[in-house]
Amino acid sequence: MFKKILIANRGEIALRIQRACRELGIKAVMVYSEADRDAKYVKLADEAVCIGPAASALSYLNVPAIISAAEVTDAEAIHPGYGFLSENADFAERVEKSGFQFIGPTPESIRIMGDKVSAKQAMIRAGVPCVPGSEGELPDDPVQIRRIAKAIGYPVIIKAAGGGGGRGMRVVHTEAALVNAVAMTKAEAGAAFNNPAVYMEKFLQNPRHVEIQILADKHKNAVYLGERDCSMQRRHQKILEEAPAPGINRKLIDRVGERCVAACKKIGYRGAGTFEFLYEDGEFYFIEMNTRVQVEHPVTELVTGIDIVRTQIMVAAGEKLPFTQRQIEIRGHAIECRINAEDPYKFIPSPGRVTMWHAPGGPGVRVDSHVYTNYFVPPNYDSMVGKIIVHGDTREQAMARMRTALAETVVEGINTNIPLHRELLVDAKFMDGGTNIHYLEQWLEQHKR
Repeated sequence: MFKKILIANRGEIALRIQRACRELGIKAVMVYSEADRDAKYVKLADEAVCIGPAASALSYLNVPAIISAAEVTDAEAIHPGYGFLSENADFAERVEKSGFQFIGPTPESIRIMGDKVSAKQAMIRAGVPCVPGSEGELPDDPVQIRRIAKAIGYPVIIKAAGGGGGRGMRVVHTEAALVNAVAMTKAEAGAAFNNPAVYMEKFLQNPRHVEIQILADKHKNAVYLGERDCSMQRRHQKILEEAPAPGINRKLIDRVGERCVAACKKIGYRGAGTFEFLYEDGEFYFIEMNTRVQVEHPVTELVTGIDIVRTQIMVAAGEKLPFTQRQIEIRGHAIECRINAEDPYKFIPSPGRVTMWHAPGGPGVRVDSHVYTNYFVPPNYDSMVGKIIVHGDTREQAMARMRTALAETVVEGINTNIPLHRELLVDAKFMDGGTNIHYLEQWLEQHKR
């Protein structure tokens, strides 16, 4: 096992990884920007190194500074968390060439799964169900593009091969708009991701977003930890997640989960990963794989009892997975609400000084947050300041516990989206379960403030 790990991230995930290190008896080195000097996890770190000013490009994305910090502190491994450099294959390669262990997949796996076209091809070979679409990158010939779209059937969606986070996508409903939409998406993809390649898929009208969590080690062992429903989203950004997904047949989940495991074994995957699917009319369609720990991992931890971050560290150190597929059971139901520093209905970021922070408690309640009273939320990063996660024996109990937890939570000095979560938790359609990915935006349109 490692003696010292450098955590190359910030916010709640930095604190989450730090806690896992403590539990394993590993010293944690924190890197931080000047804007995060007073962060809780920096104060609690065994060692902390400032790697640059507030701007991400000069700090959390500054690869030489992160590698130097690992060198001067004699760290053995680097955990990238999520976001920033977590899915950057060049960074993973640089980490390992510098003599450190990257706590994540191999650079090769990140490259395969990071490119949406190669990822889809790998999944098709492994028998994972995929959205009908082009076999690879779209050609330049307009005639061929129209032929592919006609075979798929309108509406179609054009996607950037190197895209993510809801960017680099364009829905096309008619043949007349097709060629221009492809050209525009290519130009955007080249500018945003330095990769102009795009591909085409059938646009599903009312799908749910359901994902399957996997863990794999270096010894060709892999398991899936059930599924999460992440359909409550705005502009492709998740707001609320739950596990298991309401109303989906367990046999179907198991069948898809087994194929995800087979795909991991086929590409030699290691560490934590998530297969993201669109689910519509009883069918799963693969869209992408995230080669890192995800924001919503706690709901899976609560229903399985498995510590995903701890397991990431253990398998990176060369240990075998400490459980088999047969030992994994889904117990009860878990819900996570992302708490963002923003206007709850207009979504305008609300950085500033937190004059009062009171987190909820009680049976089945977990809070993952780095915030405290008098903490200053910097304007330079993502607006998420924490997550409230609850677990209950049933979905109904989990919802009741979340309502109580949200009612107990006090955040003053900044705006948060807690009022939105309170409304969603008493919304009839959400309470029934199974809302699609468009539901929240339609709900917001109807409840305009």
